[in-house]
Amino acid sequence: MNTVNTKINKAGDQNNHELQTVLGDYMSTLGNIPEPIRAMADYAPEALLGYSRTRRYIMKSPAQGGALDVRTKELIYVLLDVVEGNLDGAKNHANAAVREGLTLAQLTEGCMQVMAVCGIETWGQTGWKLCDYVAELERKQRSGDNGTKA
Repeated sequence: MNTVNTKINKAGDQNNHELQTVLGDYMSTLGNIPEPIRAMADYAPEALLGYSRTRRYIMKSPAQGGALDVRTKELIYVLLDVVEGNLDGAKNHANAAVREGLTLAQLTEGCMQVMAVCGIETWGQTGWKLCDYVAELERKQRSGDNGTKA
């Protein structure tokens, strides 16, 4: 159950506006509010505000003064999640990276770099599952299936 709105109201008026802005940032970049972020908004809103200030800095596009394009930033997040074995996080960032133009071939190459440095377990535990997931995303894009039912 998503309780963000009820808990945010308890955080005070100034933080309420800032939290709404932060949650909007997640919706615009990831297309959803990941459950760990939702829970942080519910239980530790001040911590979420601090974390999100750093994230906002990191996710600046070149047009906003960032050095790396957003696709590259999302790919880095994907690969770090693969290293950590965080499949849900990797999928969230993969969705965003694919929207920014990341291909399955690029993801696979990145996963092979991770495997070469961090070991076969990164592929065996997370990498192959993520590549299967992105292959399915690409298949749906090619067929025009956006995953919603009419």
